[in-house]
Amino acid sequence: MGADRKGGVRLRPGRAVAYTALGAVLLAGCASMPDSGDLRNVESTPRQDTGVRVFAMPPAEGAGPAEIMQGFLEALTSDDPDYDTARKYLTDDAARAWRPERSTTVLANGPSIEPDCRAGAKPDPASSVTCVLAGTRVATVDAHQAYQPADGSYSKKVHLARNAKTGQWRIDGLPDGVVMGKSDFQRNYTSVDKYYFASDTTVGATGQPVAVADPVFVRSKVDPMTQMVRSLLDGPTSWLGPVVRSSFPTGTALQKDVSGLAPDDQNKLTVPLNLKESQVAPGKCTEMATQVLFTLRNLVPTLESVALEGVGGRRLCDLSEERAESVAWHGSAKSPEYLYFLDGRHRLVRMPTGSTGTSALPVPGAFGEGDKGLESVAVSRDEHSAAGVGDSGKSLYVTSLASGSLLGNALLTSAGPTPADRLTTPSWDARGDLWVADRDPHRSRLYVVAQGAAKRQEVAVPELSGQIKDARVAADGVRIALVVEKDGKQSLLIGRIQRDDGTGEGTSVVELRSAAPDLEQVSALSWAGDSRLLAVGREQGGVLQMRYVQVDGSTLDGPAPGALTGVKAIAASEDERVPLVAYSEDDGVVRLPSGAQWQKVDKDGTAPVYPG
Repeated sequence: MGADRKGGVRLRPGRAVAYTALGAVLLAGCASMPDSGDLRNVESTPRQDTGVRVFAMPPAEGAGPAEIMQGFLEALTSDDPDYDTARKYLTDDAARAWRPERSTTVLANGPSIEPDCRAGAKPDPASSVTCVLAGTRVATVDAHQAYQPADGSYSKKVHLARNAKTGQWRIDGLPDGVVMGKSDFQRNYTSVDKYYFASDTTVGATGQPVAVADPVFVRSKVDPMTQMVRSLLDGPTSWLGPVVRSSFPTGTALQKDVSGLAPDDQNKLTVPLNLKESQVAPGKCTEMATQVLFTLRNLVPTLESVALEGVGGRRLCDLSEERAESVAWHGSAKSPEYLYFLDGRHRLVRMPTGSTGTSALPVPGAFGEGDKGLESVAVSRDEHSAAGVGDSGKSLYVTSLASGSLLGNALLTSAGPTPADRLTTPSWDARGDLWVADRDPHRSRLYVVAQGAAKRQEVAVPELSGQIKDARVAADGVRIALVVEKDGKQSLLIGRIQRDDGTGEGTSVVELRSAAPDLEQVSALSWAGDSRLLAVGREQGGVLQMRYVQVDGSTLDGPAPGALTGVKAIAASEDERVPLVAYSEDDGVVRLPSGAQWQKVDKDGTAPVYPG
């Protein structure tokens, strides 16, 4: 495909040049079939503007093996909804058997093809050719659309045969799934959070379920709203599945032949499902609509309401954006009232989140009115309680943010030899549980204190290899970010929290996975969205930098926060409209309003936090 091919979509020159390069390499690999030489890279196509849609060309009459391979690989990166054009490069049997939806393999620089495409061991050597696609893995996206960082080499055989009757070459043997370079993946796919509910967590007197984000990748220009509804109905990804639930009855699907879902001119979306009214209780229907609305607002921020429609066009329920926020507790919808930090006297102070000033007042209660020197703090999500680490990192205290409240005894103490070997900054989840790690090098441990008041419970981390240096629980209470150090290097990992279900096995953190594979030092972190973290870290041989990372380890588009030297702590909110705040050794507590530069808040302040 190129800018001037007959019958194709005219693209800007960069796209045409990229495909010409791809064709040249593949022609060299398959047509000439040399018996020596190095691997040659097929450069991944440069990213395009989001409004450009790319369509593949079908195989030309009389195309040789190289052209067939070229066209097929191009078709994998096109915006063809069902890969119909890609299937035209396959034999009929191979086209029926091939399952592109089973996986997407992302390679660093696109697939390479060995120049040694060997003739097959058939009576007529000219009737078949075997080519090998190779490259360096970056990631895989599985059948549930979940992203997983990967490394190591990729090598897969593709077999081509010449039809004895027509003389046309076609691919008759290939692996399931698709393969493409990193930049093509970034052009073709977008990350979207779909939402489920924590299976064992409710919040508040009314028992609101807690919404949990489950990030997946969908093809960005291939009816993404319909894709996301189907993905939501199919259920959570395998990693998150054990700790969340869906309100959709088993077997729920879109009605037959539904496609092109889009809001109307009133920003209302109607979703036709294969359900009867008798299958859906009103409360469950409202939760179902909430899952849809939270999910699709990622794609259409202006979406105001969702209507679920059953068999025969019968209305099941309607849900407005305002009501959805009352149906479920949603971290990114809860804007914090105050920013908190420690002043020069190590008292807890606060200032309104939207304040443009720089004055902060001590909080009511023991942390603001007393003389207990604190090193770090965490304020509960409802902003009624606070936890603080004092005594040079040895002791964890919890107190009410009410005037006259008493400090009481420490809930937890560390025997670490130095402050850096003692308790981490604590953090709260939405259900009111408090999490903290002990960095004691002789016994690194993770603890949870139920409701910030019960007896501490040690949390098992069976896959832990190294020492926990920092920990931050997600608002939903089912995921936790850990900084783990081993052999002098640090990794930022995400673990799934398995709660004690009454079996006596206790609470544990399992299936640790990397959120930032290229970082080898992480000095500060904070949750900064439902599936996003803000981290201060360093790549191998690099400088310390502040950047956003996704919990699934994928790369985020968009700029990083402005540079800031000497960063020791950062604070972000799940509500991404709230300014970032940091503690810098040079400037004290500073904040970064949207579209502005870092501004000083308190020269003597330290340890800034938002609730959580």
